[in-house]
Amino acid sequence: MNDMSPDGYTTPDGRQIGGVMMEVKNITLRFGGVVAIKDISFDIREGEIRAIIGPNGAGKSSMLNVINGFYHPQEGEVWFNGAKRKAMKPHAIAKQGIARTFQNIALFKGMSTLDNIMTGRFTKMNAGFWSQCLWKGKAEQEEIENREYVEKIIDFLEIQAIRKTPVGRLPYGLQKRVELGRALAAEPKLLLLDEPMAGMNVEEKEDMSRFILDVNDEFGTTIALIEHDMGVVMDISDRVVVMDYGRKIGDGTPDVVRADPAVIDAYLGVAHD
Repeated sequence: MNDMSPDGYTTPDGRQIGGVMMEVKNITLRFGGVVAIKDISFDIREGEIRAIIGPNGAGKSSMLNVINGFYHPQEGEVWFNGAKRKAMKPHAIAKQGIARTFQNIALFKGMSTLDNIMTGRFTKMNAGFWSQCLWKGKAEQEEIENREYVEKIIDFLEIQAIRKTPVGRLPYGLQKRVELGRALAAEPKLLLLDEPMAGMNVEEKEDMSRFILDVNDEFGTTIALIEHDMGVVMDISDRVVVMDYGRKIGDGTPDVVRADPAVIDAYLGVAHD
């Protein structure tokens, strides 16, 4: 990977990565006397796949919760698209273009695949209350346009056969794919994935890895993900930030991170000289 500049960098496979989209600066997050995140800074660049790794309890999910507004840090700043972000609720941040999936699947189990993914379009619905009640005018047009977009996502994720199936009846791997579809329905600029492959078998992980790469390539979506499978992280990530006990202990390309003695000691568990 070439040295980074303010305007971006070029990956080894020739992909052009843009400038800084998201930057967290000196973030510290406390829960009472417990420090979940301690003075962490890193950036996420436009068009890249940015991994966040570390042992259980390192503060990774807490960091995603800071980025999408579930948690508000006691210290530090969050910058998005060149502007310092004030304290905002998650739904307002979603409207700015940040969507996420969760470590534990958070779908409406009694609703169909189609309807679950449709819920991801809420930030695109602007019709007034009475228009929605009567399903006339703007509300009707929005419904048609949103459904067309959702059908494209269903095709993209190759889940046409389960579009009308209640998600509670689906196997775990397909539920994870539906959750990804719901996040994509928001047309995010930045997609946050919290352990998208947890609990999957090898085949399901290969499918999810392919879809993540395709989302990044075909949709142009910037992705930040938490993942414990180091093979997956090293294969699909452009850069990796490593956390341990709430602190940042490594940051760089997969090759740089995997060779870092501090990372090896804390997480990868391989002896080094």
